[in-house]
Amino acid sequence: MIMLLEIVTAVAVGVWIMLPAYLPNSFAALLGGGRPIDGGKTLKDGRRILGDGKTWRGFFAGTLLGFLVGIIEIFLLKMGFNFFGIALPGFSATGIPDALDLSACLAILSLAVGALLGDMTFSFIKRRIGLKRGAPFPLVDQYDFLIGAFLLTMLTSWTWFFQTLAFWPLIAVIIITPLLHVGTNIVGYKLGIKNEPW
Repeated sequence: MIMLLEIVTAVAVGVWIMLPAYLPNSFAALLGGGRPIDGGKTLKDGRRILGDGKTWRGFFAGTLLGFLVGIIEIFLLKMGFNFFGIALPGFSATGIPDALDLSACLAILSLAVGALLGDMTFSFIKRRIGLKRGAPFPLVDQYDFLIGAFLLTMLTSWTWFFQTLAFWPLIAVIIITPLLHVGTNIVGYKLGIKNEPW
């Protein structure tokens, strides 16, 4: 029973922390369109830098909405929200869960922007190795945004990141992220938001 509670706690804490990183790419796909970030340009290999799927509107919409999700989480904590009795962490380096300060805003923004930059970075790599937009890239497709979110947040909010995303929540995030990714992509495909269910 204690082990089950520890697993549920690790998953709840991990997902809670990563919500500002989990959602921006979905928001970018849903609200994107318009001018591509790469301006339609190609490199010497004749391939697009990023492709039509990465747009300025999608980037800013994903960033804004990912950031707002984190702010909403902080206000929920201020109102005493917990997950079936499990205390959830905040985003502030002060260690106060419901603190809305510059460090909390920076951590949330880093998670959201990092997720989008991670996705763009691996989109660039996909183009370089000849994979077309939407082509599956196993494991990379499931973890690209997570790598970006981790790296940027470690750069901007090192202490908070390692104090909050302790060993078991980190392991939980690494395990459940592919499951969440596949699930949300299938839903997006069924709703007509995505062209492929992966």
